[in-house]
Amino acid sequence: MNEPVAEHEQADEPQTGPASEFADFYNEYSRAIYYLVLRFLGDPQKAEDATHDVFLKAFRKLDQFRGEASPRTWLYRIAINHCWNLQHTWHDRHVFANTEHAVWESAVATTDSPLRVLEIKELGQLIQKVLDALPDEYRLLLLLVADEELSYEQIGVLTEQSPDAVRGKLHRARKAFAVLFKKYT
Repeated sequence: MNEPVAEHEQADEPQTGPASEFADFYNEYSRAIYYLVLRFLGDPQKAEDATHDVFLKAFRKLDQFRGEASPRTWLYRIAINHCWNLQHTWHDRHVFANTEHAVWESAVATTDSPLRVLEIKELGQLIQKVLDALPDEYRLLLLLVADEELSYEQIGVLTEQSPDAVRGKLHRARKAFAVLFKKYT
């Protein structure tokens, strides 16, 4: 092979610099972003694509990150905006995917009995159905509190609202969820 020796030696060395730092950044936050996006979109394939899009946007705008919020909060804001954009496109409003079951199939432990597996799957589908019926803002607030365990202050930063406004809207979101859950059961 006609490779220069210097290039071959560089390939064996660990990477350093911005690309390596961003890889570490991706490894640290990608799982949390994926699960937030998955719960928001309800489709594993769309969630995977959206997660990659979020990190691509973050990489392109990394020089604009001011450090006023934590990197996690900054990524969540990008993810939330990206999901809203996806949900408001014509295609996503009018074409329905048949992959909603995949979200709940992966939530079951292999040691559970078949009846327990079925119960978990049905409950998960019911919860997703109720979440999908809620207004986007209510769904987002519930996901950020329940799945991501963020404080009212952190949610306020993400949604550009005061903590008191978050608290009030979250109360209404929980009530709306309970009413719809009762209606569907």
